Amino acid sequence: MASTSDIPPQPSSSSNDSTPLAGYLSRKALPIKRNDAEPLTREDVQFDLLHHIFNDRHKVFTPQAPTEESKVHFCDLYVNALYMSHKCSKVLKDKMAETPAFAVELAKFALLTNAGRINTTMAFFPEMKTALRTYHPVPSLQKTDGNAQDAPRIKNCLKAALLPSELKSMPPSTPEEILQKSRAHQLPPTSVVNLVFVLANHAAPLASTHFDPPLNFLDIFLPINIASADRARAFLWLMFHYLEGPDQPNPYDDDYSRQHPGKVPWLRRLSEEAMAQENVDTPDEIEWGKSMSEIRNIFLQKLVKSIDKEKRAKAAASASKVAEPISGRLRPLRSQQEGTRDKPYIHYLPPDRAPQLTHSVSADHRLSYNGFNIPHRDMLQHAWQVVTSTDPLADSDDELHDEHVRLDYSRRVDVIARLRGRPPTPPLDQPPDGSASSYPPSAISDTREHRWRTVESWK
Repeated sequence: MASTSDIPPQPSSSSNDSTPLAGYLSRKALPIKRNDAEPLTREDVQFDLLHHIFNDRHKVFTPQAPTEESKVHFCDLYVNALYMSHKCSKVLKDKMAETPAFAVELAKFALLTNAGRINTTMAFFPEMKTALRTYHPVPSLQKTDGNAQDAPRIKNCLKAALLPSELKSMPPSTPEEILQKSRAHQLPPTSVVNLVFVLANHAAPLASTHFDPPLNFLDIFLPINIASADRARAFLWLMFHYLEGPDQPNPYDDDYSRQHPGKVPWLRRLSEEAMAQENVDTPDEIEWGKSMSEIRNIFLQKLVKSIDKEKRAKAAASASKVAEPISGRLRPLRSQQEGTRDKPYIHYLPPDRAPQLTHSVSADHRLSYNGFNIPHRDMLQHAWQVVTSTDPLADSDDELHDEHVRLDYSRRVDVIARLRGRPPTPPLDQPPDGSASSYPPSAISDTREHRWRTVESWK
């Protein structure tokens, strides 16, 4: 860049400029804020600034990737840092190698993300579905057909863009640590990506070191009344100052920075008319941004319709399953909102008096039970009848309509009665008059009297 020795020293903050300087000391005001599908203009991304940074041809930086050249310019330095990141996918690397113009565009997106101008809520492809991010076409930085990814993926790639020596240890986290390594000729002292992170995080403490009030490092990326070329020169001066060492002659110096060691080169203030001539969108870019916004809106409308259609289909399927009659051997579902059951169930009440002996049942006789003559079944016959005629999923109360089942239940209760009073079963219940029963447990017959009562359902 040409020397600016004919430019007077920077005026103090008390100078009367027509347009005040920004002086953003808070990172909250740094990110670009736009609605979904709203294009990012050249002024938003400061296209002229990025153009001057990545088009600088000074080969003065120590390469951070294997190369035959001893020094590279900033564009190669930054693009190679992204390419060597282990979070950079193979597809993205292939696209960067195949289309160098796309690699430079991606590097410009990455630098804005690196400095915090683009936050992780932005995406740059219209088919993005998540509601956590917003889509924004960037006509000035999307000239190629490559996928510009989204901000979270770009930031993950940046965080992994470290030197090989930094993969096993923590990279420098303060400007002092970086300067200490560069002064010790440990070149490069850190990756260019990590340097931008460090300078952005320490923008306020470094403001008085490298800038005149009220400016700091983050103001370089904001639309303020300072020439884009001068801000680009100040940025490259800082990169060389930390990556190559403050003791080395800085190729981006001018008379002002030489007279004021540690200060960035002179930053020219612009009038409103001069600012209006920078970062001007072309008609083609404006038209392309509108068309991509329209594509995004159409995509969102289709997405909303498909979601609503899917919800209605699920609701209809759920309703049909509830209303569908139950067939086969499946047990009918009972609604949780029903206050009563469809029919009463039969509840067994044990006798509360001493058992009375009646006649016993033998295999050669028929048993009279509740007035019905029932042919006797042995255990195998009854088991086979239960297996072949009983629905295991049906309500167990329905089984009591079979007299053989009732008889089987009665026999089971009698077996339990014979075992009562013997270890380890509980002791026998005493009769109400306090006298022991005159009948031993073994004398209780199979025709012991029981009571069955129909109990209404719960209310």
